[in-house]
Amino acid sequence: MSTIKSNLTKLKLSGIVKTLENRNAFALENKISYIDFLELLIDDENANRLSNSYKRRFTRSKLSEQKQLEDYDFSYQPELDKKQISDLASCRFINEKKNIIFMGKPGTGKTHLANAIGLEALKQNYKVIFMHLNDLIEKLFSARGDGTYLYNVRNLLNADLLIIDEIGFKKIPQNGLDDFFEVIRKRYETGSIIITTNRNFEDWGKVFGDQVLASAIIDRLVHHAHIIKIKGESYRIKNYNLKNKT
Repeated sequence: MSTIKSNLTKLKLSGIVKTLENRNAFALENKISYIDFLELLIDDENANRLSNSYKRRFTRSKLSEQKQLEDYDFSYQPELDKKQISDLASCRFINEKKNIIFMGKPGTGKTHLANAIGLEALKQNYKVIFMHLNDLIEKLFSARGDGTYLYNVRNLLNADLLIIDEIGFKKIPQNGLDDFFEVIRKRYETGSIIITTNRNFEDWGKVFGDQVLASAIIDRLVHHAHIIKIKGESYRIKNYNLKNKT
């Protein structure tokens, strides 16, 4: 058995290595055929590879495992269409190269929903990247100095789904505005983006400090987009009020 495991390891069939002894005992006890035994081992290897792939993609995505769709309190945002969100969580929009824009006041769950949809995309074997806008801009600006700019841009473009969080919380540094526009321009009609923002589109000119460039970015984002406006109150205020009542 040890020789077989050693050879399987050399062949990088770690999923079979993990279950071989148990599967062998099961096969002997139940007198299953060689073909059925082989099928069980192949299923174990496939399951192991899928699990490892998910773990790698989850680590690279920077998503939070705590913000699942089932944890979102739709009862606190009664105007939000739960059926629409569930449909978006099917991730069909990724195949269609469409975008999602979540708009609303701080604390209304925009980031939670974006993160939750990102997790659903990971489960469907998509590559996902989650970044705060200013972190994205700072990363690309630094990359210009250390020679990794093209590598970092390529990663952003190769992701099936790019989630950009918190447009509007800070004014965008002018030295990173062109880089951000290039990411949006190059992903236009080639890869899906989810945006969260606490500002209406008419305010983006102030956020970007350039009305013309802001208009060009908005034009590309909304051309094929689902725009979800969340009008409810902040969850953080809700939790604060609940604590004060107790």
